[in-house]
Amino acid sequence: MKPHHGCPAQATIDVMSGKWEVPILWHLSFGPKRFARLRNLLPGVNEKVPADQLRQLENDGVLHRDASPSIPPQVTYSLNGASKKIAPMMEELCGWGSQHFGIEPTQRRS
Repeated sequence: MKPHHGCPAQATIDVMSGKWEVPILWHLSFGPKRFARLRNLLPGVNEKVPADQLRQLENDGVLHRDASPSIPPQVTYSLNGASKKIAPMMEELCGWGSQHFGIEPTQRRS
């Protein structure tokens, strides 16, 4: 974890500070996804970057990684209990961004 200087807000922002970490968490807030599906949801990203960001999110304790023993392994990522609490905050940020910048989200909750 990056230095947060005693500020819980900074620690939270640090968890999502990678270029693709917010989109990864956003897409996972709609349900578990396999690696290939996540990569396809991140346009213009190479394979190494989401792998690194997923590993960092896992190390920060906000993702659950489930690897099946098959060959090749099938890895599914999902939000854990702690990160599920981030989803409503992201919804608020999404609403603010939509209103302030006029950006429509690619996914909506039903």
